Amino acid sequence: MTDGFTSRFSPEEMAEIRKSLRDEARFGAEFFGRLKRVARRIPFAEDLLAAWICARDPATPRRVRMTLLAALGYFVLPLDALPDIMPLLGFTDDAAVIAAALAAVASSITPAHRDKAKQAMAEL
Repeated sequence: MTDGFTSRFSPEEMAEIRKSLRDEARFGAEFFGRLKRVARRIPFAEDLLAAWICARDPATPRRVRMTLLAALGYFVLPLDALPDIMPLLGFTDDAAVIAAALAAVASSITPAHRDKAKQAMAEL
């Protein structure tokens, strides 16, 4: 059984991930700011939070963290395949990217990560 990570990220992919996530504090602020604005309108908000919590967990393997942060970075980036202001369709591309990342690293997102995400959603 493979864990979905048999190939390495290309140097270009790694450079892009580092570039988009270089300033972790700014990224976190942008992520939470955006999530607060849209959390009530998107059905995968709790999954986003679980991914963020897993990515911030020091026990999470580096490759899993990078995968999740890349997907979360796509959610935060202002340039999208489908603009998020489009009714019904705007978050479709974001949901697809998040779903793919979550499927790839599903075994790394623990019940504790999900519990923390539920608690955080209640506070948003």
